[in-house]
Order: sequence, then C-alpha cells, then structure tokens
Amino acid sequence: MHTVTRFCLRHKGFVILAWLVLAVLGALSTGPAVDRLTHSFATPGMAGYDTNLHLLQTLGIDGNEQPSIGVLTLPAGQGMDTAAGRDIAARTFAAANRAGHLAVADYANTANPALISVDGRTTWAVFDMPNPDLPSGAGVMDGIEPALKAAAPPGVTVSVTGFEQIQTTGASSGGPSVLVETGIGAVGALVVLLFVYGSAIAIVPLLIAIPSILATFLLILGLEQVTDVSFLVEYLVAVMGLGVIVDYSLLLVTRWREEREAGKSYEEAILAASPTAGRAVVLSGLTVAIGLLALVGLPVPFLRSIGLGGMLIPLVAITASVTLLPVILATVGPALDKRRVWRGSTTLSRGWQRWAGVIVRRRWLAGIAGLVIVLGLAAPSLAMNTGQPRANSLGGTGTAAQTLHQLEGVGVPSGVVFPIQLFTHGGSAAADQAASIAATTPGVYAVLAPATPSFRRGNDALISVIPIDEGNTSTGVATVARLRAALSGVPGGVEVGGNTAQNSDFTSAVYGNFPLMLGAIALLTFLLLAREFRSAVLAVKAVAVNMVSLGASFGFLVLFWQDGLGCDLLYGVSATGSIRNWIPIVSFAFLFGLSMDYEVFLLARMREEYDRTGSTREAIVGALARTGRLITCAAVILGISFASLSAAPDVVVEMIATGLGVGILVDALVVRTLLVPALVAVMGRWNWWLPEGLARLLRVRPPVSAPMETKHAIEV
Repeated sequence: MHTVTRFCLRHKGFVILAWLVLAVLGALSTGPAVDRLTHSFATPGMAGYDTNLHLLQTLGIDGNEQPSIGVLTLPAGQGMDTAAGRDIAARTFAAANRAGHLAVADYANTANPALISVDGRTTWAVFDMPNPDLPSGAGVMDGIEPALKAAAPPGVTVSVTGFEQIQTTGASSGGPSVLVETGIGAVGALVVLLFVYGSAIAIVPLLIAIPSILATFLLILGLEQVTDVSFLVEYLVAVMGLGVIVDYSLLLVTRWREEREAGKSYEEAILAASPTAGRAVVLSGLTVAIGLLALVGLPVPFLRSIGLGGMLIPLVAITASVTLLPVILATVGPALDKRRVWRGSTTLSRGWQRWAGVIVRRRWLAGIAGLVIVLGLAAPSLAMNTGQPRANSLGGTGTAAQTLHQLEGVGVPSGVVFPIQLFTHGGSAAADQAASIAATTPGVYAVLAPATPSFRRGNDALISVIPIDEGNTSTGVATVARLRAALSGVPGGVEVGGNTAQNSDFTSAVYGNFPLMLGAIALLTFLLLAREFRSAVLAVKAVAVNMVSLGASFGFLVLFWQDGLGCDLLYGVSATGSIRNWIPIVSFAFLFGLSMDYEVFLLARMREEYDRTGSTREAIVGALARTGRLITCAAVILGISFASLSAAPDVVVEMIATGLGVGILVDALVVRTLLVPALVAVMGRWNWWLPEGLARLLRVRPPVSAPMETKHAIEV
C-alpha cells in the first residue's frame, strides 16, 4: 500500500488524467450499458424452466408468464344458460386475439362449468401469452382489454386482471429514475459527512464517488459483451456504489486527519494512513467481493450476472480509494479542511470513548443485551416463505385488483393468476388422460384443455390447470409435486411448467446447494481475516457474528413485507405473504460483505491498538473512540442510499433496498458497537490467539506466546 500511495503522489497529473478519462468514457457508456441490461430470470436446466421454454418454442406461449384473466358480466336478464349469452361471451373473448398471439381458454372451447358464476351472469377466460420481452409478445398484454371492450355489446361489462396487471397498477407510475435516487443518496451523504468533518473536506468522498460509479458502468458495458447482465445491477452500481466508495473514503480521510492531528505534514499523513486505513479498505472490499461469490457460483445466469456486476463495485471502489483519494487529499485537501465549523469534528470521539468504557465494565450485560436484540430480530426469519408476492398484496384498489376480488366473490380462487401449465406429447388421447388425472388431483380447482390450434400442435398439447392455492404457498407448491407424480405414467410423457413449477425448481436447486456454498465462503473469509488480524479467534468471531447479523435483516423482511407490519403504510403494499425466492440469497451476498466492512474497520483498529499497548481494554476503548462515529455515520450514509433506492416503483427492488438498508443499520448500531466489543472484552487475552500451524499456512508471524494479561487487564 505504501508503494502504491508513493507512486500516486509522485504522478498526481497522470492519476487525475486517468480517472478523468475513465469518468468520461463511463459517462458515455452508461446509456448503452443500461439499455443492454436484461429482465430475464431464466433458470436453464431446471424442469419447470425447460417446460416453459418448450411451450414457447412449440406454441409461442411462455408458461412462466402469468396469464391475463378476462371477466365478462352479462346485463340483467341474460345469462350463460342461454345461446345468446354464450354467443356474446364467445365472440367477446375471441376478440382478444386481435391483441396478438394468444391461447384463449373460455367456456366456448372448454365447456367447463367452473368458468361460469353461480348466478350464470359472469364468466371468465384465461389468456396464456408469449414472453412480453420478445417481439412476438410486445404489447400483447396491454392490448387485451381494449380489444375485449371494443367487441363487447352494449350493457356487457368487461375487465381484465392478472398478476402482471395488478403489479403494474399497484406500483406508482414512473417513480424516480436511478439518477434521481443516486442524487438523493448523495445529498444525504453530504449532510452526514458535513456533520462528521465540520469542514469542506466533506465533499471529497463525493468527488471520488462520481468517477468510481461511472467507471463501474464502463466495466458493466464490457461485461455485457460476454454475458447478459440483470437490470438489478443498474440500481446496485449507482446506489450501493455511492455508499461503498463514501464509506472507504470516510475511513481514509478520517485516518489522514488523525495523522495530521498527531503533527505530521499533509503528505506524511497520507503515507502514514495507507498501511493502516488503506489496508483496511482493501480487506473490506475483498470481503464484499467474497460474499458475492455466493452468486457467481450458482447455476443461475441472472444471479451470476448480479454477482459478477456486483463484484465490480468494491473492486473499483478500492482502486479509486487507494489511487485517486491520496492525490485529492494532497492537492486540495489542506485548503478544504482549513476551517472547521465545530469543535467536535476531530477524529477522537469522547462520547464513544466513554461508551467503550461502559461496555468493558459491563461486558457480560452488554453481550447478552446485544445477543437478545439481534436474535430477537432474527427469530421471525425462521418463518420466511419464499415465492411470488400474493396477488392481492400488490394492487390496492385498482381496477385489476377489484376484478380479482370480483372473481373471488363468485368462488374462483386467487390461484387463478398462477396456473400450472401441463405440456403433453402423446397425442389427443394422452392429453385427455392427463386432463382427467389433473382434474381429480387434490389442490386443483379447474382444468382447461381446449382442442384449438393455440393449445395443440401435432402430438403436443397445452393444458392450463387452475390451482386452489397461489404458488407462493406451501400448499400451492405441493400441488405441483402431486401433479408431477400423478402424471408420470401418461403415454408420451407430461412436462409440468408454469410460474409456480419454475420457482419451486429454482428454490430446490439454489438453496439445496447453499449450505455448501456458505461453508466455502465462510472458510475463505476466515482465512483472509485470520491472516490480516493474526488471530483465529477474531476471525471466527467475525464470521459467526456476521451470520447472526444477517438473520436480523431476514427477520425484518418477514415482519415488514411478508407479514405486512409497515409495508402498507410506507409503500402502499399489503402483506405479500412471501419473499421473492431469490431475494434472500442476493441479500446474503451483499450484506455478508457490507456488514464485514464495519467488522474490518473495528477489528483492524483493535488489532493495531493492541499491538501498540498490549492491553485488550485499551484496544477496545481506543478502537471504538476512533471508529465508533465513523462506523455509525458510514452505516447511515449507506442506509440513506438504500432508502433512496426503495423509492423505485417495483416491489422487488423495494424489498431488496429495505432489507439491505435495515441490515446495515442494525449491524452498525447494534452488532459492531455493542455486541462485538462486548465479546472481545469477554474473551480477553484469547482474542489474540493464533495456532502456529495456521500461522505457517497463512505465512504470518505467530505470537511468541499468548498475551499474559492479568485477570483485571480489561477492567476500567
């Protein structure tokens, strides 16, 4: 680090020019990079996904796409028990084909009485659709309702519902752009930085953030040349990138100030900060990247793209922090930091020093209190249910939601928006046999098997099964399993697809391998931290506490979104009943590293203070006095960034943003400044133990012997 810093200070013009070029190229590449992002959640190689793909290839229908549901109500005095009523319904629903390629299942082509209400005036139809992201499906969903209304005779009311319609009307139209969200985060960060520094030096982290974010988008464009990249990366680069680079800059600028307060010149202070704060920044960035390996190693393309794109964020942040930041501090830092508007803007916090003393004196009480808080927050995560949000949670009082309520009022289950799609290959006889078996399978409300060209081609046939329960429930998933077992003997074979089947297969594939992936990441992180801290105990403690901290974020997701304790008030979304199945693993990948950032900030300083004083007590007090305010302010900045991201008009993005934001705040305010120092105080001299064999493996110098502190060594 020292060599890198010296090089940058000797070649200031070159470093500034290089980052200016990267920033310009990044600004030019941001638009093309965003345009190339994909919304695909493809999971190739999994049975449900492959079935849906085969449907798309054969019939042009995407089984994973939730269908639209058309509801028609005849005027008073007319009913579906008359030829005139049936003719009106048939002609009206057939008009949906004007919107584009569809597979229409209604009473006219199925004769299924489940499609008619008890009073006989209301009937409904299912419109299976192509993928809206493909040219053949573009605009089809939006064209259905106008086509139906244009064909409906006077006095006949027609409306359309479905998961996609409800989700669209439930989200606010438009919403702030990523640029606006990033601007909100930047303003919030500046306010916090002004509080921390009390001088114009507060602008420096933002000066580093701008080229860092732009350079990351440039790399994203390069990544898109070799693989598809998920649209979620756009949000993470802009918002999380801001938070991470500000965090790293905050640490380095604070250490630079500390060295200045110790009497060093401006450049001497920069060089003195690089071996300590600079190393902590590199270690922090690497732990974030290691956490994202959980996504890169999964057999799911869109998750791998999030992992790869996400890894660029800390790597670019490290590069900017250790190259551009020293140059900025050397050139304009002294002028910006010349006048401080308040005395509390020094690097040593007396308040945090006193707080550390309390924790050391009451270490057992503090440790128990920290565990109770974190475990209490984590407990609800044991009830997490993964899947699509409940359809009724998204639409508020919109027309699509009211139409679904109308259907439910006549006895149609909400599972109608998540049909299970069967794809048979044994001709008409096999299709009829599969339909009969499905109709008698527990959990099935209705089976729609039209013999029209939209549903059949050669020996292949599509059958839409309407389940009683939505796919985000355990009973809905169980219906898929029962169908697969019951249909295994049908001649020609039956593939089971649909959104529920694809999500169920995804959950089994991803989370079935997750414990092994988690173990590998924990081991890699342990080795990295053990080498840096020269302590096996501190490394184990860091990994273990981090896992508990993650549980608090998941518990929040369950309480706030799944159970609805606050999401309706803040976001206008009722209890979702589940968490989208890939959100927990994405949250884990980012939170594992981001939370470890603060662990590294704190423990690296503890290690430094212990090496200087030989006292665990002094290590705890000195570390918190120097980093407590830094950690909490860094967490607030990152929390503000995620809060701005949660303004996106997409419930999935809102879930990710709020989960990450709350996880970061709980980790910084409870775990790192209460639980961790209390555990270090309890462990005493054993914190610094490193076995000789492990020391040789890590190629670090082992301690000569365990530090011999007296039994009162950590007492105040």
